[in-house]
Amino acid sequence: MRVFSATESVCPVCLRVIPAERGVGDDGYIHMRKTCPEHGSFDVLLWEGGIVDYLKWDTAGEGGNRPPVTVPAAAGCPNSCGLCENHESAGCCALLELTDRCNLHCPVCFASAGDGQGRDLTHGEIARLYDMLLERGGPFNIQLSGGEPTVRDDLPEIVALGRERGFTYFQLNTNGLRLAEEEGYAEKLLRGSVSCAFLQFDGLDDGVYRALRGRELLDIKLRAVENCARAGLPVVLVPTVAPGVNDSMLGDILRFALERLPAVRGVHIQPISYFGRCSLPEPERRLTIPRVLAEIERQTGGAMRAEDFAGGGAESAYCSFHASYRRARDGSIKALPRRRGGCCVKSAEARDFVAGHWGAHEEPDTEPDGFDKFLAEARDNTFTVSGMLFQDAMNLDLERLRRCYICEADLERGMVPFCAYNLTDSAGRALYRR
Repeated sequence: MRVFSATESVCPVCLRVIPAERGVGDDGYIHMRKTCPEHGSFDVLLWEGGIVDYLKWDTAGEGGNRPPVTVPAAAGCPNSCGLCENHESAGCCALLELTDRCNLHCPVCFASAGDGQGRDLTHGEIARLYDMLLERGGPFNIQLSGGEPTVRDDLPEIVALGRERGFTYFQLNTNGLRLAEEEGYAEKLLRGSVSCAFLQFDGLDDGVYRALRGRELLDIKLRAVENCARAGLPVVLVPTVAPGVNDSMLGDILRFALERLPAVRGVHIQPISYFGRCSLPEPERRLTIPRVLAEIERQTGGAMRAEDFAGGGAESAYCSFHASYRRARDGSIKALPRRRGGCCVKSAEARDFVAGHWGAHEEPDTEPDGFDKFLAEARDNTFTVSGMLFQDAMNLDLERLRRCYICEADLERGMVPFCAYNLTDSAGRALYRR
């Protein structure tokens, strides 16, 4: 491997922090190589492209984005996150894991949920989490998560607790079962000020759901989308994409979503990461950003092109990708200009972008006209395609982790970067989760 830069990572076996190098492998692609004194050497593919393409992708890291409040570093990254004083990005989204319970037991689950009864956070604990987030620079965008948050009956009350403190955007991370099966539930959530349904949606084939979710769910997913559309609750489809399972279905998912604009505001792609509970074996060739973008271009017949996309700016560019499209009256789409420095350079910009494009908007009392009508039409015909490559113990890069802006809210530790909080070793032992 022709090395061009150094970083730090962890041993996949023991999670010990070890030096790592990035370089060009014999295949011409970018790899990370690292060696643990006890468990040997590891090599992982990072980027299917050459060094010029790899370095060109990172156009954003302009600094000035440190969090306003941090805690002293103790054991060092990634063992003392909270956010610690070495973290380089303010928060954008904070996950509140409201319950350990889940009404599925997916073969693939970063939280390893659904193994037992579990427990729910009390309203007192949730209020303390909101207050902690405010102390650390909030209000942030809130992701109501779990487990499966809809197994609780008090989501509107939980949102109200946050709104009393100044939080304004509440995204419901959900498998959609209750949205599909309970009449009027989507309307109840919208009345309760839930901003958006972030809907697990892995494909349009029940074989995909058997592989990733353990049961056939396509009909339930379709009904969940339909019920949200009828209620006016915005939806973002969130496919977990696994090689050989559903990576050939990105075009179908994108077309399905576009046909349901503006009820479906976009698609957020999450290439599979091998942490938590993951029954799928790690393939020799992992999904990378260039490969996902090439598949999007190929499967949409060039309607969406790889060059339409840019990396993030508030987070590491190598964590994410994003493009926005405008739908014309004839149904065709056109890519909107990419922002200089990626999607959003500051975490506050990222928060506003997500809330503005994915969140519910208050309907005017009268039919809009003039400029208001123009804005409403533009909003209703804008479609986002984005993705996030979460890190696991094989490809964890501490430089990327220190730029993370998606955090788990934890009463004991504070704000823990998502990829640290969910990190597990090769035997499934967690660094943070109990």
